Amino acid sequence: MRARSLAAVLACLLWPALTAPAPAGDKRPLTLDDLFALKDVADPRVSPDGAWVAYTVTALDAARDRADTDVWMAPFAAEPGAPGEPVRLTTGDEPETRPRWSPDGRYLAFLSKRGGKKTQVWLLDRRGGEAVKLTDYRADVSDLAWSPDGKRLALAVADVDPDDPDFAEPPEGMDEPPPKPIVIRRRQFKRDGEGYLTEIRTHLHLFDLATRESVQVTDGPYDDASPVFSPDGGSIAFVSNRTDDPDANQNTDLFLVAVPEEPSEPSEGAEAREIAPPRPLTRSPGADSDPAFSPDGKLVAYLAGGDPAKMWYAMNSVAVVPAAGGEERRLTAALDRNAWAPRFSADGGHVLFLLEDRGSTHLARVPAAGGEVERLVAGEREIRAFDVGAGGGIAVLESRPNYPFEVFALESGEDGGLRRLTRVNDELLAGIELAPVTRFTATSRDGTPIDYFQVVPAGTEPGARLPTLLRIHGGPTAQYANEFAFDWQLFAARGYAVVGANPRGSSGYGEAFAYAIWADWGNKDYEDVMAAVDHAIARGVADPERLGVGGWSYGAMLTNYVIVKTDRFGAAISGSSEFNYLSNYGHDHYQLEWELELGLPWVETERWIRLSPFFQVEKIVTPTLVLCGQEDWNVPLLNSEQLYQALKRLGRDTELVIYPGENHGISRPSFQRDRLERYLAWYDRYLKKD
Repeated sequence: MRARSLAAVLACLLWPALTAPAPAGDKRPLTLDDLFALKDVADPRVSPDGAWVAYTVTALDAARDRADTDVWMAPFAAEPGAPGEPVRLTTGDEPETRPRWSPDGRYLAFLSKRGGKKTQVWLLDRRGGEAVKLTDYRADVSDLAWSPDGKRLALAVADVDPDDPDFAEPPEGMDEPPPKPIVIRRRQFKRDGEGYLTEIRTHLHLFDLATRESVQVTDGPYDDASPVFSPDGGSIAFVSNRTDDPDANQNTDLFLVAVPEEPSEPSEGAEAREIAPPRPLTRSPGADSDPAFSPDGKLVAYLAGGDPAKMWYAMNSVAVVPAAGGEERRLTAALDRNAWAPRFSADGGHVLFLLEDRGSTHLARVPAAGGEVERLVAGEREIRAFDVGAGGGIAVLESRPNYPFEVFALESGEDGGLRRLTRVNDELLAGIELAPVTRFTATSRDGTPIDYFQVVPAGTEPGARLPTLLRIHGGPTAQYANEFAFDWQLFAARGYAVVGANPRGSSGYGEAFAYAIWADWGNKDYEDVMAAVDHAIARGVADPERLGVGGWSYGAMLTNYVIVKTDRFGAAISGSSEFNYLSNYGHDHYQLEWELELGLPWVETERWIRLSPFFQVEKIVTPTLVLCGQEDWNVPLLNSEQLYQALKRLGRDTELVIYPGENHGISRPSFQRDRLERYLAWYDRYLKKD
């Protein structure tokens, strides 16, 4: 529901389509076969000597019907004699993720499930040779950080589940152990992608590379995450919700735990030892996260959550707090924009961060002592991640509408600028004619300006009226951005114009803009997306007789409101939507969020019913394709089933597609392809009849 709208990958032709405009030169339109050719670049990390940047590349494997992620490194320096071409470092059958340099730059540690059933830490010598497995926990490792001296790792490791079937022995005469009952005692008792939640938690462990021994340094009925060592190696900062009932709120704080001098006890089978209680660094009621030490160890930068009463509609801020304890200072509170991933500059004078703003995300910085925010990389672009090297080198992960994410180096000097380091998708895209993406501003019914992106097929003649798809993003607190969108390019290759609006509820436009739909979904945001469509019609692009609409998660929820309120659309696609809100309390994983925004359903029953499209379903006449993952606990299948059943009972044109084994995000490549084929087929059937 509130996850970002899925960028639905790529697609080609399943049903006959109108002839798309001929591409320029010898370039061809995007096709479904490109789904398995385009790759996703992520997680850039600058080596300590500034010579290399490590990153991951994810590709879809059609033969194995799964995604695979490998670690690569590319030269970072631009001087003569610098290293040459990018080097692939891993080729395992299982994804390898989270590459992290050792302090001396010789090794890369990473996470992988290769050769086993649980995710473990592996170590790779960048000079060559095979990676070696470091850890052998009976549970998954989810994060890692190097100590400054390179002798230890701080790891986030799940507790051992005594009922884990991966380690259970089947009784005599049985091929596998029988399942055990699931006993639930927690208020937050399920989560998408994890299933039912028990008392199994994630805690921090300190792993010694020389002895291969591990000692647990945090415990309790809490989940601990994001470990980072202080520069002197004497403590670890981490994030945890250590309130009396963590399931009843989202109040995560930063904590500091002392590092034992000589960890020597094995993680399993050792006698229990007393663990020094962590010391809290922050105490605000919001969701604080993402700690980063200053180079001198005196300050910790972090992401300070917004007003918890406003949940995800509130704006977060970059903040700092003394590592020794003291006043928390918000450095970007006056921005009225979300910030992400704070990191100190190499000299400690500034805190760098990602700044979300009006359909773009920029790299910015603010003085650590407080002051004006400066944008280091601005413009019409989307920056997803960055890293600051020990010597001051900065790598960023950037995309624009005409290319997917790639790694760049931020050049020094007054003008700044980005120097391209990777060209993972260049060869493929060189032969594809991409559609132009343009930003416009419409005016909603009450005068509110609404940004939208418009995509038209390459080579479209001026004045040509096109079948047009209103695509709605998820969240709702997310935004369509200046980045490469696979599905938009696909639709354009099939002859469609695309309108992607950022209605109220979207992030990137300030807290009031996002909060405007609080407990009032499907009203202001409906007017906003319709204003974008009407603007595209008035400009002579969208054909008012051939309009389609669709989205995933909240994008599908708003789609449901659209087709309840109007019959202007000839086809709709509702992917993983909530529809009958009363049926979701205690069934999806949003118990706390439902209570905060709508109130308890047995108390605020009228509000729950009034907002639920289910109780106005008879107004829907638009042919509607309904899709969902079978194991989606974010927006459970129940909703899609009820939407489909109601439409079928009313005699409307509808179809229900269920993806077995899938959560909220559809991960299996063959299902990703199938979903896009069905999108195209449904829109073609109803919008290209002539």
